Amino acid sequence: MVQKNQGVVIIGGGVMGGDIAIVFAAGGWNVHVTSPSRKTQEALPARVAAGLRKSGAPEGNAANVTTGAELGAVPWQEVNLVVEAATEDLPLKRKLFSELERLARPEIPLVSNTSTFPIGEIGGHLKTQSRVAGLHFFMPAHLVPLVEVISAEFTGRDIADQLVRLMRDLGKAPIHVTKDVPGFVGNRLQHALMREALYLVADGVTTPEGIDTAVRYGFGFRFIACGPVLQKEMSGWDTHLIGGTTVYPHLHNEKAPPALLRDMVGMGHIGMKSGRGFWEWNEETLAKERARIERCLQAGMEILKSDADNK
Repeated sequence: MVQKNQGVVIIGGGVMGGDIAIVFAAGGWNVHVTSPSRKTQEALPARVAAGLRKSGAPEGNAANVTTGAELGAVPWQEVNLVVEAATEDLPLKRKLFSELERLARPEIPLVSNTSTFPIGEIGGHLKTQSRVAGLHFFMPAHLVPLVEVISAEFTGRDIADQLVRLMRDLGKAPIHVTKDVPGFVGNRLQHALMREALYLVADGVTTPEGIDTAVRYGFGFRFIACGPVLQKEMSGWDTHLIGGTTVYPHLHNEKAPPALLRDMVGMGHIGMKSGRGFWEWNEETLAKERARIERCLQAGMEILKSDADNK
């Protein structure tokens, strides 16, 4: 059984793996992060300490985080959970899970943070497949509360229940995704929104700035207080039926992203990582925007905490 204050192995110390390490370190766990990158290994302690400080957890917990390149060097008898957060490469993930099945004790859950591949495709070849599940965090993982616990057809219900309880213990807001559908829940909702948003820009209906303003200061502004289902409970499903009957036929339902997005990626305009997406970025504007977003997320978290305390 997964319990608090035990050992977790996180495979991958990149954007997601490093933030997941902060989550477990904040909860008092002994964290073993494996990464083939020496640069990633060297940068992780300071990154974890900074994340713990910002989240209000004891900075000293950073001492419980160790790094290494080889899975064989992990003290497996002290490990109670494995979180795979490697590159989104299906053959690589399947190979890793085969190795994990050999190394980890048979009762230890093996979970993937994938946002792309069905869990059944990652762990379906294992003999001990009932202990395989998805554990999908959202970036930045140490600040965004949602975690999806995904059950494949073969995932043991006890494993899923343990993971849901564990995420709650770590201060997260887990949901149990009971069908292993592509994109799970959160990303399906995000992609539905982004498909419409990108086509609205491509069709000249509005600008990228217009999309962000409509979401942040319109219907998205309400989401800190209630989700879309509760909001429609308030406004009335009869009203939504009338609106949906009128609007749904005009929504984009293409099976692929618009040419606008393909052209941007083809030119290398992929956003902050390349210095240009819809907007241009340099080190100064990048740092300023990231700091602003982090402040907003922390403020939002405080609102949600206060709301939960007053229920």
